[in-house]
Amino acid sequence: MSIYHKGLVAPLDKNNVDTDQIIPKQFLTSTSRDGFDAALFYDWRYLDNGESDPQFVLNYSQYQGASILLTRDNFGCGSSREHAPWALKQYGFTVILAESFADIFFNNCSNNQMLCIALTASTLDALFALTQSHKQLAIEVDLENQQLRSAAFEPIDFEVRADIKARLLSGLDFIGETEQLNEAITIYEQALASQKPWQEPWR
Repeated sequence: MSIYHKGLVAPLDKNNVDTDQIIPKQFLTSTSRDGFDAALFYDWRYLDNGESDPQFVLNYSQYQGASILLTRDNFGCGSSREHAPWALKQYGFTVILAESFADIFFNNCSNNQMLCIALTASTLDALFALTQSHKQLAIEVDLENQQLRSAAFEPIDFEVRADIKARLLSGLDFIGETEQLNEAITIYEQALASQKPWQEPWR
């Protein structure tokens, strides 16, 4: 049994959560990729006086340390800012369960070593119900066999693109995947240089 990730689930029962809600625009001025976790869901997590809002789900004590986000349809819609997956990952999320994801957000997540899993609305309903009946719901994510497992439910199969699965299991992003072809690229460039010595090399 190969476990890609095991963690607690935090339920965010909202449709159409856009990237401005995930990480508001006023926090996009930093040139560093660090420190966005504090601004995750800022308008929902904090009151006007800057204190944590006790009514927001991620502030509940039972969801502290959660690494699997359970949400609804069209998650990550809106602008294409990569800061959104940065904030989610830096906060501690590794896996996101939703009915669907915005395309650019989905690709940004996979390139940042986060797994987005699309599930049916009925399956999500059942998982949300379990978060209400269990103080803490832990899930094992078996990426190799494409299953979600828990003592609270029967195994749930999920789909994942083969290229994303391979990158996540190997720990590579798009650049790292390309760098695996460095030897072949060098051979190609050398052959091209001998055939067309007048052409500038691609460097």
